[in-house]
Amino acid sequence: MKFAERMPGQKVVMHVLQQGPGYEQDGAAARHVAQRLAVVPSVIIRLKQRFHATGRVQERQRSGRPRVTTQKEDRFIQRQAMKQRMATANNIRQRLQATTITVVSGQTIRNRLHNFGLRARRPVRGTTLTANHRAARRAAWCTQHVRWQLQQWAQVLFTDESRFCLEPADGRIRVWRRHGERFAERAVLERQRFGVGSVMVWGGISTRLRTPMYHVVGNLTGVRYQNEILQPLVVPALQAIGPRAILQDDNAPPHRSAAVNTFIQRARVNRMLWPANSPDLNPIEHMWDELCRRVQQHHPPPANLGQLLQWLQQEWNGVPRAFICNLIHSMRQRCVECLAHNGGHTRY
Repeated sequence: MKFAERMPGQKVVMHVLQQGPGYEQDGAAARHVAQRLAVVPSVIIRLKQRFHATGRVQERQRSGRPRVTTQKEDRFIQRQAMKQRMATANNIRQRLQATTITVVSGQTIRNRLHNFGLRARRPVRGTTLTANHRAARRAAWCTQHVRWQLQQWAQVLFTDESRFCLEPADGRIRVWRRHGERFAERAVLERQRFGVGSVMVWGGISTRLRTPMYHVVGNLTGVRYQNEILQPLVVPALQAIGPRAILQDDNAPPHRSAAVNTFIQRARVNRMLWPANSPDLNPIEHMWDELCRRVQQHHPPPANLGQLLQWLQQEWNGVPRAFICNLIHSMRQRCVECLAHNGGHTRY
């Protein structure tokens, strides 16, 4: 009776009964009504029979299989899932059995959680935030910058490094296959065991300009950061922004080395104090995401690291300026959300 559940059965029966006794017993009439209502004739016939027998078209309550858990046990299952969000259905089943001696299956646990609106989803990955990290994000940074105007954020040069792999390891890749095709040639995702290489790039953005993308070869040290990035790229960009320009870089060891700190003081560069483990507060992280999406849209994919670097530099220059401005204009909202979460993770 799937069709009957989708349609107003009472109206269908009343429509048939209003046509008169001869119309009810006429098989052609049932087919005619079924065609008008886009259902099979058996639906009309069964609805009529049920209405004559019971006076209504709804199905009678069926006994079904009795529930193996009580309402109290259902609430226990919900509380266990809410207390420990990473617990599996089997973990909760074992706790329920140890507490109430009620034996259920893992599928029953999942069904009860579904009734409470709880679904198993991939968790969002975030950096580790200790109590000190949260306090620094909340009190020492967001409270200070939440009242900044757009003109002040326009003076900031946001910088960062990012690594792009030639074959990104996407854990969400799925394959369509039939039963018995697990090891079929077209159903196997081939990967190099130790990867095929990657490129590391550095860049900086502001509402007024973007720096050239720099390819970092090998390990980035403090001396290399000073000689290859700060002096030739960052200082000219800050001068182009204006006398009140501010450099933003994270707390990576090369960025906070003694040589770099001495250079920053000697060059009179205004540097923004940055809370540790706070990539969600840096808008350039979304610039990297946009860059990755643009490169992945190339078909076929890059064949080697040289082509990957070429496409990265091409797409870096091709990102619209309006996109960058929107990222930087979101800084106040980032601070607001960080304060609302008590210095914790944000949707950024």
